[in-house]
Amino acid sequence: MVTSSPRNSTGNPKPNGINMNTTHYVFIGILTFLLVVIALLIPLCLIKYRSLRRTIRDLQGQSRLMNIPPPETPASMDSLMVTLEQDTPSDTPIQRQKSKSGSRSLWRPPQAGPRFTKADLSLMQLIKAGKEGVFYKAKMTRGTCKGHSMFTCKIAKDGVPPKRMETEVSIMRKLGHHKNVLQLLDWNTTEGERGSSRRWVCDSLSALNERVCLPTEPYVLILEYVSCGTLRSFLQMHRERLRIDSELQSLFTMAAYHIALAMDHLRSKMVVHCDLALRNIMVNSFPREVKVAEFGLARDLTRMRSRRSTRKRRRAERVPLRWYPPEYFKNNYYSFKGDVWAFGIVLWEMETFGTLPYPSLETSEEVIYHICTGYRNTEPEDCRPEILQMMRDCWLDPYTMRPSFSDIVRILESILENDADYVDVNNRRSMALGPSSN
Repeated sequence: MVTSSPRNSTGNPKPNGINMNTTHYVFIGILTFLLVVIALLIPLCLIKYRSLRRTIRDLQGQSRLMNIPPPETPASMDSLMVTLEQDTPSDTPIQRQKSKSGSRSLWRPPQAGPRFTKADLSLMQLIKAGKEGVFYKAKMTRGTCKGHSMFTCKIAKDGVPPKRMETEVSIMRKLGHHKNVLQLLDWNTTEGERGSSRRWVCDSLSALNERVCLPTEPYVLILEYVSCGTLRSFLQMHRERLRIDSELQSLFTMAAYHIALAMDHLRSKMVVHCDLALRNIMVNSFPREVKVAEFGLARDLTRMRSRRSTRKRRRAERVPLRWYPPEYFKNNYYSFKGDVWAFGIVLWEMETFGTLPYPSLETSEEVIYHICTGYRNTEPEDCRPEILQMMRDCWLDPYTMRPSFSDIVRILESILENDADYVDVNNRRSMALGPSSN
């Protein structure tokens, strides 16, 4: 006997119960999965909350133990203040601001340290004026900066973005201590938090015959003291005296060696300088105490996705074209070998006592065209053959053919060893440095 399927009121057969049961199972499975996820997230949130509470209690306990007074408020908005940050932020308690919530101030970098008014910061002498900052010989009128009563002070010009200064500070801190790198002592780059209340104070600079507007709270870098300014100005000032020195080429080789040591240190830290030039090398004592400075254009390759330049996206940025390699103009590419190219230009600048590279070319277009077509600086007179060959090697194209800074250091060490082996008997100063006769 055949049993017909049940029909509904419209005469159609009723749906099977199998489809309804499948929908129920899917819904129950999704609901179960959500409950499991919630059950796992709740303990994680509780653990994170308890860890945060414990951290806050520990920091509060450190503040009570160290008995740190609250930061002083300046009496005048016209004060030029420099915030000195600690070298070891992990040992510095985090100071809260009343206008901010406690949870937000917890993750802000510590801003502990004494503040100095404009009266405490004495700008004594202009060292150099760059495109982004002005360098001064300066000192503290009262107290010291980490034990230094005299130092080099870089004050950023108006319009320099906060990110640029923060990157420069980050790179200089990463480089650490090296005898041929200008050391960063302290800094103040907190414009982003207080920029809305900044007012401008104009200082008249008679040396520049112009007025430079400095912010009430400018970007300030306090750097290691140098006594002789830039290497370019030093060579130009002492040009006549150095020309008659029979050991001039040895002095230049010694200075080049210490610059190469600094650049090899940058390479070991994965930092590309991008602005190596004679004007950005400071002199404390020539030729042994020369120090690479000015990291405003430097790049930390560990924080970059690509080594290609961003000049198409940042057309306003100005770069030193006469020190840049051809691959930059052809492919927007700059690497360690770009710094090697610039090192060759620095050697040429030294041998010519600070002459501008490509002196016969006037416009930027001419410079770019001649560099890309293989034009090079003319060889300086009286330059030792080893240094001439090093210049040629630094200017090879493609860039893969250029030596590394490790190679350059090794070559210069060999040259200096040969100089030490042979002494000019007619040079009294060299004889005086030798062993005394019995």
